[in-house]
Amino acid sequence: MMMDTREIMEVLPHRYPLLLADRILEIELGKRIVGLKNVSANEPYFQGHFPGFPLMPGVYILEAMAQVGGILMIKSLGLEIGKYAIVFAGIDDARFKKPVYPGDQLLLELEVISLKKALSKMKGKATVDGQIVAEAILYAAARELKDLKR
Repeated sequence: MMMDTREIMEVLPHRYPLLLADRILEIELGKRIVGLKNVSANEPYFQGHFPGFPLMPGVYILEAMAQVGGILMIKSLGLEIGKYAIVFAGIDDARFKKPVYPGDQLLLELEVISLKKALSKMKGKATVDGQIVAEAILYAAARELKDLKR
């Protein structure tokens, strides 16, 4: 099952400038997902990170992983589209191995360790040209959008 940006926006509540998944290449419900983020020189964070030496901030790489993992959670758990958001619940063992530059294509692969609405755990890996740029264990929870409002 592949998804383009339009289909991703039907599942995730994120929008520009914080929608960080451009395409889903593979989904095995309840098991794994592979997504793609094209890193453009026009990303707003490059203005300040760093002028003259643009690097994608590690937190954005983790957020891109989390968004792809969120799609897997929503689809695998059969959550009602538009009713739920997937929120971070924790990060373990985050490691950044290589920098990510404008023009890179970030491949985001997540494998389920445990999958539950209340708390899911996934092993994430981000690569560029086959080389690992970041890895982490991500924890996330499904929350109804109405419960996230103040």
